[in-house]
Amino acid sequence: MADVTPQFIAVVPARFGSSRLPGKPLLEIAGEPMVAHVWRRACQSQASRVVVATDDARIRDAMLPYGAEVVMTRDDHPSGTDRLAEVAEQLGLSGDALVVNVQGDEPLIPPALIDQVALRLADDPDAAMATLAEPIADVETLFNPNVVKVVRSLQGRALYFSRAPIPWDREHFKTQPNLLETDAWLRHIGIYAYRASFLAAYQDLPPSSLEQLEQLEQLRALQHGYAIQVALANTVNPAGVDTQEDLERVRALFAVQDEGGGL
Repeated sequence: MADVTPQFIAVVPARFGSSRLPGKPLLEIAGEPMVAHVWRRACQSQASRVVVATDDARIRDAMLPYGAEVVMTRDDHPSGTDRLAEVAEQLGLSGDALVVNVQGDEPLIPPALIDQVALRLADDPDAAMATLAEPIADVETLFNPNVVKVVRSLQGRALYFSRAPIPWDREHFKTQPNLLETDAWLRHIGIYAYRASFLAAYQDLPPSSLEQLEQLEQLRALQHGYAIQVALANTVNPAGVDTQEDLERVRALFAVQDEGGGL
């Protein structure tokens, strides 16, 4: 396994439309738009280049004063992966270039995780993608359909992603699952590294039946036979912003930081 982080590009997709939080990338946290915090975290990683990809001029105009590189994309992409594919094409990336998708609603993402997912992909030349996971430590999280679970092989490759509690413990789940001292149950962390060649191919893959059932875009790659590496995150990844409650929680954390308490 390599010890040096490979060269990669970080892309922050920032879509203005959101059913639960309209205009989410521009919502203010500590006096700045959310996407600016994500962009800054990405800039603190080892990425050789950081790009904000958006379909809305308001997001572009908000980020240009920061000196951010912004790529305008179409507004009809069905997934973030499709948006990254357009970015890779616009930038003219070579097929072996590594691209890390840093979700635009993760203002607290540790830069170390951005580096880790790129390194994981570089270490497996036959994998098309890499992502991260962390152990699940409570029953409520395991059975929450909003929390995506992943099962992986002994070689660290994804076997399946699901909103269901997988793997199913046939004996212990009759009463209460025993989650202690095991990493059998893993929560997927939604950060991805891709090879640019795979992004180009992904656009032409028809949506898969599993992807449509679970509403998980990574299942398209898996069902079409592409390998996905999954590493256990080397540091805690704070939850992102999906709801108004999440937004207020993150705002409170930044307020504590401003008062000298740190995050």
